[in-house]
Amino acid sequence: MADPRRDPSNRPSPDALLDVVRREEGGAGRLKIFVGAAPGVGKTYAMLEAARAKAKDGVDVVVGVVETHGRAETEALLQGLAVVPPRAVAYRGQDLAEMDLDAILARRPRLVLVDELAHTNATGSRHPKRHLDVAELLQAGIDVYTTVNIQHIESLNDVVAQITGVRVRETVPDSVFDRADAIELIDLTPDDLIQRLRDGKVYIPRQAERALEHFFVPEKLTALRELALRRTAERVDDQLLSQMQARAISGPWAAGERVLVCVSEDPRSAGLVRYAKRLSDRLHGPFTALVIEGRESRQLDEVARDRIADTLRLAVALDGDAVTIPGSDRRIADDIVRWAQANNVTQIVVGKSGRSRWFEMLHGSVVHDLVRRAGNISVHVIAGDDLSGDPVPKKTVATEGRRPATDLKSYAIAVAAVAVALAVGLVIHPYLGIENVDLVFLTAVVGVAVRCGLLPSLLASALGSLCYNFFFLPPLYTFTIADPTNVAAFFFFTVLAVVISNVAARVRMQAVLAMDRARDTEQLYSFSRKLAGVGTLDDVLWATAYQIALMLKVRVVLLLPENGRIEVKAGYPPEDRLDDKDLAAAAWAWDSDRPAGRGSDTLPGARRLFLPMRTGRGPLGVLGIDSDKPGPLLTPDTRRLLDALIDQGALAIERVRLVEDMERAKRTMETDRLRTALLTSISHDLKTPLAAVLGAAGTLRDLSDALTASQKTELLATVIAESERLNRFIANLLDMTRLESGAVAPNAGLYDLGEIVGSALRRADKILAGHRVAVEIEPELPMLALDAVLFEQALFNLLDNAAKYAPDGTTVRVVARREGGTVRLQVIDEGPGIPAADVERVFEKFYRARKGDHVRAGTGLGLAIARGFVEAMNGSLTAANRSDRPGAVLTIVMPVPDGSPRLETNA
Repeated sequence: MADPRRDPSNRPSPDALLDVVRREEGGAGRLKIFVGAAPGVGKTYAMLEAARAKAKDGVDVVVGVVETHGRAETEALLQGLAVVPPRAVAYRGQDLAEMDLDAILARRPRLVLVDELAHTNATGSRHPKRHLDVAELLQAGIDVYTTVNIQHIESLNDVVAQITGVRVRETVPDSVFDRADAIELIDLTPDDLIQRLRDGKVYIPRQAERALEHFFVPEKLTALRELALRRTAERVDDQLLSQMQARAISGPWAAGERVLVCVSEDPRSAGLVRYAKRLSDRLHGPFTALVIEGRESRQLDEVARDRIADTLRLAVALDGDAVTIPGSDRRIADDIVRWAQANNVTQIVVGKSGRSRWFEMLHGSVVHDLVRRAGNISVHVIAGDDLSGDPVPKKTVATEGRRPATDLKSYAIAVAAVAVALAVGLVIHPYLGIENVDLVFLTAVVGVAVRCGLLPSLLASALGSLCYNFFFLPPLYTFTIADPTNVAAFFFFTVLAVVISNVAARVRMQAVLAMDRARDTEQLYSFSRKLAGVGTLDDVLWATAYQIALMLKVRVVLLLPENGRIEVKAGYPPEDRLDDKDLAAAAWAWDSDRPAGRGSDTLPGARRLFLPMRTGRGPLGVLGIDSDKPGPLLTPDTRRLLDALIDQGALAIERVRLVEDMERAKRTMETDRLRTALLTSISHDLKTPLAAVLGAAGTLRDLSDALTASQKTELLATVIAESERLNRFIANLLDMTRLESGAVAPNAGLYDLGEIVGSALRRADKILAGHRVAVEIEPELPMLALDAVLFEQALFNLLDNAAKYAPDGTTVRVVARREGGTVRLQVIDEGPGIPAADVERVFEKFYRARKGDHVRAGTGLGLAIARGFVEAMNGSLTAANRSDRPGAVLTIVMPVPDGSPRLETNA
């Protein structure tokens, strides 16, 4: 049974149908994403529940990767599901567990569970990101269930950073989210989520305590929840629209609000767009500005065409969409309603007509027709007095006069075509009869309509009718028609000629409009693609200047403000300086935010025309153009194209500057963090040894006579030990300064590793006094290309780190062995180990892993300096935990130089 809501006159959208065919017949798997606002809302739990239901129905389900984070209820749901064992990927001295993509593809299950879609795979994996693994599984025809938090969606990255104060590094492109066949939002109120956190169902207690202080606060969780709800609603709304278009279902289905504003050459259209923006904000839905291009559009003057173009630019600047569609044979109201129904529009905004009653009775009223035909769509008819805001200002730049749509040459072609048709008719008339002569004239009329337009084709129709009467209808060579049958033939011939000329001219007009739009769209797309591929301001400026010069055949300069004045930054051909007149015009255009220079109302004596570049945030710069041809530089069409190019260039410049601002802000934040960490370290690690030195020295001075020799020796030892500790602290600061300034230049030579190890152990003898030290160096190790001083300092820092974190009485092992073309040196302790989240962070400046009840003494610079020194010698330094017992393993890997001699090493 047919759906009564379908409009039989509508056809399914080709794009929507292609999307359906691609999904259903392309052999690709189906993707379902479980989305949450924050960790702990239950995404993985919901995914496992859904998977178990599928398995119960007989679907072959396997677990590719699922992160339970130690949650008992989540681990319980894994019971009974087939799990593909992860594969081990070697990364910086440790084995990381990653999803075994090849094993899953070989097994070919019907459904696979892939947790944490935004995960970054370890170096050496086939794909750098897990979502690319998912894409390959889908391409192989395997269905995928996966999870993601809303903060990992790429387009929301900046918003999330603003809300939480933390920039998420692992993101998923929006295209992956939009490609999903199903989205399931796992929602939990902030209060319930915080309670889950306190109950230990999200993180372990210590992590949960820190999370409650920073990330898991009600206002941040509420904002993230709203983001998740809105982004999911947008995706569902897009799915609904696509399904309606694929099935030719006429809207609206008011599941979500969509506003359409009808734009014309009326000066009040700008106010209509602003009203539509306010309405869409109140309804929390998108809005679109729509222009219908009909035959009348080609007859508009340039002021009206400029007004339409600028009104559409205004809609885009207000975060709306701008759409231009060709008019059909129907009324304009029918075109509007048909587009609105196809795009599920719920609100239409249109301006009240200012035409007289008699005009509406003769020509009809778009507003009245729209109200009658809108059906379930609400129509807002706005009077002129209700439109707030100024209209788009009139252009102040002179342009070339537009060529008339039809010139004398077109009429000459029409006369020539009729003459040729007459000659052909006279030749074939004796042989084929008068029945085929009229077809010859109709062919000429159609050809003129297609080539020259409506008016020349009407002239051809009139001339053809007269020639047909004069030369072929008896009595010949008169305009008199004697036979009534011939009267009817002449009448229908004339009517048919006029109708055909109208139809052909309309088709020609639509084809011309389509070609113009396609050309402009292709040029703008080419420009935007070029801008998307550049990342620096100089590249953006050069690409903008080059592309505008190429498209408009003009010379281009770009000026940006610097030190309180406007300066030339780029040009094509390259231009370094302007004359005084041009500089004055450019400065005026910048200060006034209006065009100046050649062809404008202000400073027209300048050689160039200068146009301001601006975005919604304000003016950015000035663009200047000139050419050698006399008169105006631009035609009306190229002026509108230039406006669009300037808008795209301005947005690209703003994008680059925003990125630079963000990087600058990040550097400032990092500087502040390091400054705070440095001050904190100095306040503790500088003050503590100084206090010990001062205390011991003061005791020796004040109580020297009362102290025994052993007590004096002990106090002197304290002074020396604390002074050495202070010296190490200052040396670390100096070493870090050298690293950051790039002043570390290794003085490499071939050295025996055993000798350097022995020297570092002797230097660290005091700090390792409370530990057992075991040295295991493989015999006949090759000599290494090292800077002995830097390598000894790096090894000393590793030993110092082990001494700090390993309890007294435990063993610190130094192990060295050859592995292929490298030598691996490890410092292994028996301390508590490194928290999993801190394995890489321990190499950050001033960062100290917290373990136990107190923070170990130190600056947090030792490991950062050690890694810097080792990498300066072409080696690597990584951290890991022991697999046999608690403890940390710090591993230096150095390459073996070609031709390195072997030495027998005695430990």
